[in-house]
Amino acid sequence: MPRRFHRSPITWPRRAENPVAVYLLLTGGQALFMSMVFTLNLVYQATIIGLGPFQLVLVGTVLETVCFLGEIPTGIVADVYSRRLSIIIGVFLIGSGFTVEGAIPAFAAVLGAQLLWGLGATFTSGAVEAWITDEAGEERVGMVFLRGTQISRAGAIAGILLSAGFGVLGTVQLPVLLGGLGFLVLGGLLALIMPERHFHRTPATERSTWGQMGDTLREGTRLARRRPVVRTLVLVSLVAGLASEAFDRLWRVHVLRDYTFPALFGSRSPALWFGLIALIGSLLGLLAAEMMKRTHPDAMHRGTPARLLAGLTAAQVAMTLVFALAGWLWVALAGFWARDIAGTVGEPVTAAWMNRNLAAKTRATVLSLESQANAFGQIGGGPALGWVGSAVSVRAALLGSALVFSPVIALFARAAGHPDTPAAEREFVGVSPSDSVQ
Repeated sequence: MPRRFHRSPITWPRRAENPVAVYLLLTGGQALFMSMVFTLNLVYQATIIGLGPFQLVLVGTVLETVCFLGEIPTGIVADVYSRRLSIIIGVFLIGSGFTVEGAIPAFAAVLGAQLLWGLGATFTSGAVEAWITDEAGEERVGMVFLRGTQISRAGAIAGILLSAGFGVLGTVQLPVLLGGLGFLVLGGLLALIMPERHFHRTPATERSTWGQMGDTLREGTRLARRRPVVRTLVLVSLVAGLASEAFDRLWRVHVLRDYTFPALFGSRSPALWFGLIALIGSLLGLLAAEMMKRTHPDAMHRGTPARLLAGLTAAQVAMTLVFALAGWLWVALAGFWARDIAGTVGEPVTAAWMNRNLAAKTRATVLSLESQANAFGQIGGGPALGWVGSAVSVRAALLGSALVFSPVIALFARAAGHPDTPAAEREFVGVSPSDSVQ
């Protein structure tokens, strides 16, 4: 009997494409448009809109609060109804948020954009990884994640070039607007071609909507509690969130305040320099991902890559310190790029490791729990370190970020003795809390 697709009244595709090709289109398109927006987004907020350091952190806090509140219900929608539908809705919401921000240069519009973007991000987070894992298969998905990282880096490079070009020749507001419109186009394209062959939702006749959602949430939470690898990665996500918000929001402020840009092609334009910084970082990340694929292929497929991840985390901490303390611009940038490389290499390894230890039925929900932990960390850590940046200095806030992130090294080192969860146990999710592994 031929496979039947799960129809949705607004997103049924006219033609089902290769899921790996669609995944690469999705990751590449997201990276292209996200890079167009974010290469100069904070410069736009600080210069055109006129936001100060505290407002910049507040914008991030609003975003992460939305992500924190939305992760679980949107993740459950992806598990119970359709991962494909969840992804398409998310892409449209992200595009709407960026379009509003780029069209209206006002603080209120920026906050409203965070609501749309944050909600959209929760619809896509977890659902994208869960969808491609189901469609491509667990044995193949590690290499698909790595290839997706490479494609996303290539898309980011194109977005950086476009953003810098618009920023130098026109205004830093324009790439934000065009990036938002690009997301809307991507959402429409996905609605036409994105397949979903291996997702089995609960039939409507057997589903009590909120009851089924509650069951899926309980199963996902129970799974995260009873499996050491999953529990460790959720804790890692929490600590990373505590440390990352201040760095992500304030590193550009650190560069603008504490260093002087030399003339480049006769210009000291921040748009040109931040475009160059992002471009070099993306090229280095693309090269690092290729080297990772060649030198550590087993980390994508099997085994416990905890020692590798501990080393990459230690490199991130060390390079954050270099970036914060360096007295010369090029030394600081070298630390920034090295930190970014370590994070780029570690992301697909962590994603593959997590997905190898999850059951298909609750995969999107557990991944959403992980993202929610990260959002919770950013909500708590961002304002605290932002206050340090205002009361002491931006450099002190960056040092605090490195200090907060350092326990992740120990978490990964401790996880080195935990093997992957066997496939048979992964599929057995109906256990009682008393069976949890401590």
